Amino acid sequence: MMHALRPDPESEKYRVLKGVFGFEQFRPGQEPVVDAILAGNNALAVMPTGSGKSLCFQLPALVRGGLTVVVSPLVALMQDQVAALKLAGVRAETINSAKDRADNVAIWRKVAAGEIDLLYLSPERLMTDRMLAAISKLPLSLLVVDEAHCISQWGASFRPEYDDLARLRAVFPDVPIAAFSATADQVTRLDIAEKLFAGKAEIFVHGFDRPNIRLDVALRADWKKQVLDFLESHAGESGVVYCLSRKKTEEISGFLREKGYNALPYHAGMEKEQRDRNQDLFMSESAVIMAATIAFGMGIDKPDVRFVLHTDMPGSVEAYYQEFGRAGRDGEPAHALMLYGLDDIRMRRMFIDQEHEEGDRRRREHKRLDALIAYCEAAECRRQSLLRYFGEESEPCGNCDACLEPAELTDGTSDAQLALKTIQETGERFGTVHIVDVLRGGNTERIRKFGHEKVSTYGAGTAHGAKDWQSLIRQLVAGGFLDLDIQGFGGLSVSDKGKALLRGEASFRYRQDSLRRERKAKTARSASAPTESMSGPELRLFKALKQLRSEIAREGNVPAYVVFTDRSLADMAAKRPTCKESFASIHGVGQAKLEKFAAPFIDLILEQTGDEAASGG
Repeated sequence: MMHALRPDPESEKYRVLKGVFGFEQFRPGQEPVVDAILAGNNALAVMPTGSGKSLCFQLPALVRGGLTVVVSPLVALMQDQVAALKLAGVRAETINSAKDRADNVAIWRKVAAGEIDLLYLSPERLMTDRMLAAISKLPLSLLVVDEAHCISQWGASFRPEYDDLARLRAVFPDVPIAAFSATADQVTRLDIAEKLFAGKAEIFVHGFDRPNIRLDVALRADWKKQVLDFLESHAGESGVVYCLSRKKTEEISGFLREKGYNALPYHAGMEKEQRDRNQDLFMSESAVIMAATIAFGMGIDKPDVRFVLHTDMPGSVEAYYQEFGRAGRDGEPAHALMLYGLDDIRMRRMFIDQEHEEGDRRRREHKRLDALIAYCEAAECRRQSLLRYFGEESEPCGNCDACLEPAELTDGTSDAQLALKTIQETGERFGTVHIVDVLRGGNTERIRKFGHEKVSTYGAGTAHGAKDWQSLIRQLVAGGFLDLDIQGFGGLSVSDKGKALLRGEASFRYRQDSLRRERKAKTARSASAPTESMSGPELRLFKALKQLRSEIAREGNVPAYVVFTDRSLADMAAKRPTCKESFASIHGVGQAKLEKFAAPFIDLILEQTGDEAASGG
């Protein structure tokens, strides 16, 4: 049953924005998505991590009234969002496997009685016949699919349990569906839209750029020293160190503890209680380093993660984007470093071959890995290479190692033209291995089958080894001179930029033989924290406010950022509100938080101000 829209949603949305969430205005990209959902339209929003996706469906849910059901893949993600909503005075709940049956039954009774506005469910729990039948009897106003890329088999994070969500539009034909993702490329977006909406949806792509995160890549050499050098510039900060194996997470966390860091392991092989305890410490405390496998990932919504370090190469560009995107969600400067080597590439190839049968899926995953290797070998701005993969063009960012510490580049224009010409003459449908075989005069079955020993460039590249040609071609992909067909068979085709190179209207410079050459990576300076511009008294007050926030969070058994973000505390330290009226103007203070928290924070501000006056500070 469709719930009637409340009068004047335009003014109501601003009342809810300030009164519930404590914000004076929308962030870039939010309002068009909110308006589409308020109008009752299906919507797919692809927005970078930290851009405020959750508000885009939480606010319309409150304005529209009735029940909103949110599909979310992880218990931790559901619980954190529900905790944050409750502190903001929103009637939100989750029914999940971490609760006992009596609690879940009690929550469902509240849902059935119309006492809940947002209900978070896993896809498995929602898509049972019993749950669908029960919800169909309620005034369902909106369906939300979070982490929507999980529904697409074209994506790198496909989850079979999400596949069944395609039935939602048939079960609830009059209820709008809103889907959200941070990582869906164009192929994945179209697949999501077809499955969830039969293609009938407004699609919003707010961009993939996270300009506050510095992007660095280094060849792995003495990795323990490289990790320590990196962490030196991030003393006293929270971060994640991703490892390929469970054993390595234990090794690194122990090694870092010996060096004086508060480091904890996290992987799927640990006892659940210990894993949960480590996650809770990371979420609630500052200056904690989590050494983790990718089991520690989706749903980690700690806003003040200042760095993400990969000791091993991830599986794809999408996976890497998701993982380093856990840094800097508060918009403040953050830092991502990936260490990689030949062993990583070999291991990743092996994983793909073991996990996927011969066929399209396996070929596609190999091509995804090729794209990540191209990112690692990018001779120029890494952010340009990364965004190009998602279909965006950008100017050099000035915030990656390739921009800040340019590598020595070799003029490879003539070799690049040779490779591009070979790709054109063989029909722009073959992958790197075949092109290199042709360039080096190979006598393979495929060359004979297609008659490629007759192309003009056959054997013209024997001066270089196969690995040198592979590296050059990957850098041509990274530089936008070649397009890689990930959806199909991984064929290479010459882009407009590549055609300009062939015509002699452009040049090509590249890092020669980068995989076999160790480039000394300089240690980046620590990203400037929001506290760096604070005066002495302001910084002291900020630290005291953080301590009070931690105490309140522990008492309420919620992550500290759910009480207030660092940005809210910095605003308090700067403005020093001493009454409820002025406290209401602080960023992130809605009506519920004003009633709950104004008194203790104002008392602390008055106490600190009085102490400063008494000491002449």
